[in-house]
Amino acid sequence: MTHAETIGARTYRFADLKTLLTKASPLRSVDQLAGIAVSCEEERVAAKMALANVPLRAFLEEPLIPYETDEVTRLIVDDHSPEAFAEIAHLSVGDFRNWLLSDTMDNDALVRITADLTPEMVAAVSKLMRNQDLVAVARKRPVVTRFRNTIGLPGHMSVRLQPNHPTDDVKGIAASMLDGLMYGCGDAVIGINPATDNLAAITTLLVMIDAFRERFDVPTQSCVLTHVTNTIAAIEKSAPVDLVFQSIAGTEKTNASFGISLALLREACDAARSLQRGTIGDNVMYFETGQGSALSANAYHGVDQQTCEVRAYAVARKFEPLLVNTVVGFIGPEYLYDGK
Repeated sequence: MTHAETIGARTYRFADLKTLLTKASPLRSVDQLAGIAVSCEEERVAAKMALANVPLRAFLEEPLIPYETDEVTRLIVDDHSPEAFAEIAHLSVGDFRNWLLSDTMDNDALVRITADLTPEMVAAVSKLMRNQDLVAVARKRPVVTRFRNTIGLPGHMSVRLQPNHPTDDVKGIAASMLDGLMYGCGDAVIGINPATDNLAAITTLLVMIDAFRERFDVPTQSCVLTHVTNTIAAIEKSAPVDLVFQSIAGTEKTNASFGISLALLREACDAARSLQRGTIGDNVMYFETGQGSALSANAYHGVDQQTCEVRAYAVARKFEPLLVNTVVGFIGPEYLYDGK
């Protein structure tokens, strides 16, 4: 479906929803690298104006990536409930923004509709919102997760402790871990990026962290940030695995470039939960998004980075993670374009 908006004497036309969402995005160097960014700021304004008038239901009728060729799209479509969506189905994207920011919209309302919003709807409305708007809405919807402690309570901030070592020296990592804990860090997770990505080294680190945690009764959870298949193998070897880490993305093809699928993530989640190591909850997954890999792997299907990122969050929420960490602007081609 073609979308159009006139500004002054000039009319801008957008061939489909994918193009409209892309042109309505804030400036992203990764979109410039992909050759899909706007030609001028006036075109971006026109796209935002046109996007505001798009009915939310249009995103159900026009998938950005075909259902038949992408399992992330299938996840989005198959998990959508028309009954729950009915409360907001009559709204346009602009109306939805106003509804989210209204004084009458609260946590209960967001809980009712959150799971039935597609990531494309969320991406669309976010492109019409300032940072202040996004913060105001997010404050209405606390996200609380639990494993060995509780994360996300209003008024509380949790911090990841990352005691890496260039040779994975156990004593060096233990010293860094102790130092970080004395600063009050590590209540979100003690997570190590291993220099050596092999099962023996990973298991050694897991055992060391767990022994340290138990000896000093540290109320936190641990994770070695390795590929999900390594973590599954560690679980099979009876290693003390708390959280399963994995980088994820918003398209099947990008996830395949990571060597993962939704089925593999489900296998890992089930394996970690089977250990029953969480004392107050079973949020066992730890995801990272935003590597810009959709472009690197030529797997973005012409979809802009912001929308791809929100689709990655749709993957994440399926597995009820303890933590989701985004590295947009830090890792990937988006930081290579210029110095900004």
